[in-house]
Amino acid sequence: MLPHWDDLRLFLAVARAETLSTAAKTVRKDAATLGRRVARLERDLDVVLFRKSPQGYALTEAGLRLRDQAEAAEAAMRAATEGIGGAGRPEADAGLTGQVRIGAPDGCANYVLPQVCAALGRDHPGLDVQIVALPRVFNLSRREADLAIGVSAPTAGQLTVQRMTDYRLHFAASETYLEQSAPLTTLEDLQRHRVVGYIPDMIFDRELDYLADAGVARVALASNSVAVQLNLLRQGGGVGVVHDFALPFAPGLRRVLRNDLSLSRSFYLIRHQSDTRDARLNRFAELLVKAVRAEVARLEDQI
Repeated sequence: MLPHWDDLRLFLAVARAETLSTAAKTVRKDAATLGRRVARLERDLDVVLFRKSPQGYALTEAGLRLRDQAEAAEAAMRAATEGIGGAGRPEADAGLTGQVRIGAPDGCANYVLPQVCAALGRDHPGLDVQIVALPRVFNLSRREADLAIGVSAPTAGQLTVQRMTDYRLHFAASETYLEQSAPLTTLEDLQRHRVVGYIPDMIFDRELDYLADAGVARVALASNSVAVQLNLLRQGGGVGVVHDFALPFAPGLRRVLRNDLSLSRSFYLIRHQSDTRDARLNRFAELLVKAVRAEVARLEDQI
């Protein structure tokens, strides 16, 4: 028996959330009803889709295959619905519409995406953009976001990866701190300074372990947030590695040790493979990449 689309929709919610309670909030049904619908789908297909345990619902091999097929159907249905909805409406051709959620590390989310997304919103009044700023890797299979920006290119999973732009980082400190502290002319001088950086055991990507390249063993003031680190530096907390594109937002900071440490990293746009059939998301991704590249270049040119 072929499953109904509503059954597949509920199946996808459980597959992405991995628990009935979380999925139930997403689809606005109670967990017991959702559990019965999943059980009915398994009976109709005569296959076990989930391994159930106190920890939640984990997909079986059959479940993984159905998830991929259901996501393809979801993308096709979304594209078809948008096409029908826009037919005969000239204003629909003027721009993108609907909701798009972007997951991004908080440095990009705080200092690049606000300008980019504000401009996209002006150009596309029917577009709703959500920025999720979290210091971790996003799980696109669970639909935590439609697109994610990462600082490294994932090598596993059904994902497509596009390099967006390179960006630069340097040590920086406030003018007040530098005036009141010991000389800082070489990397060895860092031993006599307070260092601001990431909480070591909360670094979620090797590309963010900037201080290891400088041989720094102790982080006196630490946070898992780039924005918090920047504010610690602005308050004279010490010396830390800063994105060059963030410096225009912190005029009291000055780059130091530029000849001793100059880092280059990249932003990558990461999407679920099934979404590459979605014309709307493809267009949004194209505009996003172009705008992020231009905004990083603009900000870095200001310093």
